Amino acid sequence: MNFQALQSFLIENSGYLIQAFIVVFGSLVLDFIQKKVLKRLHRRLEQTETKWDDAVVDAISKPISVIIWAAGISLAAEIIQNATKAVIFGAVVPIRDTIIVGALAWFMVRLIGNIENAYLEDEKGYDATTVDAISKLLRISVIITAALVALQTLGYSVSGVLAFGGIGGIAVGFAAKDLLANFFGGLTIYLDRPFAVGDWIRSPDREIEGVVENIGWRLTRIRTFDKRPLYVPNSVFTTIAVENPSRMNNRRIYETVGIRYDDAGKMDSIIRKVKDMLTNHPEIDTRQTMIVNFNAFAPSSLDFFIYTFTKTTKWVQFHEIKQDVLLKVVNIIEGEGAEIAFPTSTIHLAESPEEANPDLPERNN
Repeated sequence: MNFQALQSFLIENSGYLIQAFIVVFGSLVLDFIQKKVLKRLHRRLEQTETKWDDAVVDAISKPISVIIWAAGISLAAEIIQNATKAVIFGAVVPIRDTIIVGALAWFMVRLIGNIENAYLEDEKGYDATTVDAISKLLRISVIITAALVALQTLGYSVSGVLAFGGIGGIAVGFAAKDLLANFFGGLTIYLDRPFAVGDWIRSPDREIEGVVENIGWRLTRIRTFDKRPLYVPNSVFTTIAVENPSRMNNRRIYETVGIRYDDAGKMDSIIRKVKDMLTNHPEIDTRQTMIVNFNAFAPSSLDFFIYTFTKTTKWVQFHEIKQDVLLKVVNIIEGEGAEIAFPTSTIHLAESPEEANPDLPERNN
């Protein structure tokens, strides 16, 4: 095609080409305007206390650009199709509708994520595990619904897809039974809530102990105390016992202290003073069981035991309180003139016959 032929082609088709260009240019201008408006609106809404408004504006900013361009390009394609009768442009409408459905689903997923973050950052302290579970369920619902609508838009029968899914689900169920077991295990954790993100858990049945970092649909990530990540399939938690020390009401001090047999007469006074000390200690919960009693005649000591609970459940603070209690016990024992016993052995040497009976005649060498 030479220059003159190209020039005549443009003159003959200038009408619909100009219209298509105007539509595309209009889409560009409209997208530019909406970005400016939403950006300014988002700045104002960030100053309000309501968490919904700025979450909506932030979520819609990118999907609305996709919708504008999809509508603009499809309109331009329709103009060209009407002028040229090209068959290829017949697929523009269902593709446009599918893109719009995807953009709306994208908007909903972004909105759910923004609202989730807003609740997690709220000072009221919403349960992170519950918020995470609800947001995941909503995302899955939106994605499945959008996929079905998109298939219907592209001309596929949704009823046929669902029927195929029902038949194929049986085969998938047998092939992916472990995956399904983990999925329902995760659902059980969300419903029963034996632990949440941030809890310290451990299992007496397995070597599992650490802080829960994430509860997924298949795996739960636990950070052990040596800072290693431990990934546990959710199905495991349906078959093992799990302790949750993070939800304890108090921490227990249970110690046995021994004094010398020579200090037996001071035992009663020591026990009374230790019990008084615990009763008046500001960090000891006197509403819980408190026992201080002489307990056993040990091989090298007379033992009494201390059984009491602290008010705090924090690990570091608990050990500070326990140290203070034990040092006070030491001071009480020393104040009574007694000593804490330590393992000792007493050897009795048998006397020789001459030492036992000096009247016996001496043996001749």
